[in-house]
Amino acid sequence: MGTGHTGGDAAAVTTAEQGWEQFYRFGPYGLLGLATIVSAMSADLIMSRTGMYVAGVLVPVALALQLWWSWSRHRPAGRSRAAQLYFAVRTVLAFVLTWCNPFFSMFALLGYFDAARLLPKRAARVGMLATAVTMAGSQCGSGFPPDTLTNWTAFGILLALHSTLVLVFAQIDTRQAEHARTQIDTIAELESANARLEQALAENAGLHAQLLVQAREAGVADERSRLAAEIHDTIAQGLTGIIAQLQAVTSTADSDPALARKHLDRAAALARHSLGEARRSVRNLVPAALAHDDLPEALEKTVASWAERVGVRAEFTVTGTAEPLHDEVGATLLRIAEEALANAGRHSGASRVGVTLSFMGDEVTLDVRDDGCGFDPVALPPYRGTDGFGLSGMRARAERIAGAVVVESEPGNGAAVSARVPLVPHQ
Repeated sequence: MGTGHTGGDAAAVTTAEQGWEQFYRFGPYGLLGLATIVSAMSADLIMSRTGMYVAGVLVPVALALQLWWSWSRHRPAGRSRAAQLYFAVRTVLAFVLTWCNPFFSMFALLGYFDAARLLPKRAARVGMLATAVTMAGSQCGSGFPPDTLTNWTAFGILLALHSTLVLVFAQIDTRQAEHARTQIDTIAELESANARLEQALAENAGLHAQLLVQAREAGVADERSRLAAEIHDTIAQGLTGIIAQLQAVTSTADSDPALARKHLDRAAALARHSLGEARRSVRNLVPAALAHDDLPEALEKTVASWAERVGVRAEFTVTGTAEPLHDEVGATLLRIAEEALANAGRHSGASRVGVTLSFMGDEVTLDVRDDGCGFDPVALPPYRGTDGFGLSGMRARAERIAGAVVVESEPGNGAAVSARVPLVPHQ
């Protein structure tokens, strides 16, 4: 994303630096050679014999100076004393050579390019002004020194012009240097940000993988909990009813064969019903009671069947305007009612049970009350997996659909189980 752009900027900066580095390495040789050739070609016209001898000596000296600098510049340099010495000696040699022949100003021109590179900031402007003096002298018409007032005037104007250009180019160079530093700093910051981003992406990928594992584990645990609750509410309850009917057969087989047959039929019906509910639980389908009836009708039949099987008087009541409910809401309330009735039949010793389904705007409540022996809800032992899911299972079912279960009871005064869930219409 940002890495390609940053890499392109860095490559551009590197290419430019390499180009200037090649110029600083080979440019002085080329300019010195070109100036020497042109000066030699014009020597008969503008050079005295003394100037020729001086130039003949100083050109090899300038070449030797350049060879020495090419060797020494491979050592740690920057704006070192060696760099300052090299610049000063080269500037003097260029000045004297230009005095001998103005065409040597091509060699003196180097001072404009590398003064800021070789000299401290303040000394760099002095070095460029010295180069400006040499360039102005070479262009005033008569060389060094000017021999007429007109040439001196021309020299002054040219020097002023070169000095102005020096200041302008120095300012431009300063701004370019600042821009280059800013660009390099920006590139470094972008590279650092990209590195941090890549690290963050790697960490996010690890966290994502960890979350997927946790979500998978949570899904497995939730499905196990659902199946355990369904098995308890279907197979376990059915087996309990079957056992009760078979015990009744044992006690009535000799005295009343017709009653024994009735109990056997009930046991077979419970077995078939439990088998069907077990299959529906595995497939995560709605309970069989809700397959063809709505919740009020299914509850009414469930209460009636329970009362006939247990032998306890039970009444079912609906309040409010009944509405078709979402399958999950209906299944949850039906399972809670079945568990509450099973608990009342096993533990309460009640003679009367009342079940009320209330539609109240955006909520549905289910109340199961009995007149049995009651109990202390606080003193109940924790669930240990041997006596069914009980109250904790009912609460877990309700909480799964953003509902709640409240139990009110005390010893000797019966018990009331109230489940409150959101009213989600059938879709």
